[in-house]
Amino acid sequence: MTDIRIEGAKIIIVGGSSGMGLALAARLLEEGASVTIAGRSADRLAAARRDLGDHPGLATLAVDISREEEVAALFRNSDPVDHIVSTAADIEGAYQLLPSIELAAAQRVVESKFYGPLLLAKYGAPLLPLSGSITYTSGVAAYRPAARGSVVAAVNAALEGLVRALAIELAPIRVNAVSPGWVDTPIWSLVAGDAKQATLDAMAQRLPAGRVGRPADIADAIRFLIGNGFTTGTILHVEGGHRLV
Repeated sequence: MTDIRIEGAKIIIVGGSSGMGLALAARLLEEGASVTIAGRSADRLAAARRDLGDHPGLATLAVDISREEEVAALFRNSDPVDHIVSTAADIEGAYQLLPSIELAAAQRVVESKFYGPLLLAKYGAPLLPLSGSITYTSGVAAYRPAARGSVVAAVNAALEGLVRALAIELAPIRVNAVSPGWVDTPIWSLVAGDAKQATLDAMAQRLPAGRVGRPADIADAIRFLIGNGFTTGTILHVEGGHRLV
């Protein structure tokens, strides 16, 4: 049984306008939390609000976490918050073989999946209670890299190192990450294009779990990390057994 109360908690989800973050927002709203979903696109935030039924416990906020001044303003203008989650990832153009990688695309991955999380901790931790938490998403690429995935693999590994260090520096605030495997989210349209479904189906046949992940699978894992007061500095693998094959 988890020991951190979710009902009435104030939770910020960066990257909550789609995929795993949106599934988490729905789960937390059902449990009575007040949820702010933050992202760069006002249009996607508006769509997320519609998807969540314009829930009275939901707020949306446009912010680019790669920009320090915007993250500072996010928390400067915020009431105290109990938990911070980031599922944000800008990988457009990053899945390329080495000769084709453009530095700008690699930098966007670093900014969204490393510098952004670093800034969220820098400015968000002072607003958290001692029972609060910060949860990030890394990914199985850090353990099972593939051709075209060098940048994403490296940044996921770096983020996991940050998690362990922040768990010590910010204690007793808890800092963790979920490492998803292949999950059927819109991001796969950027990775595989028209071959998205065939690519996911092929992986499903390889995995011990017999399927790829769903956003709700990752939402459940993040919910556990938010709610369990004895888990910190941990990478929770939710990948259908991908590391075994």
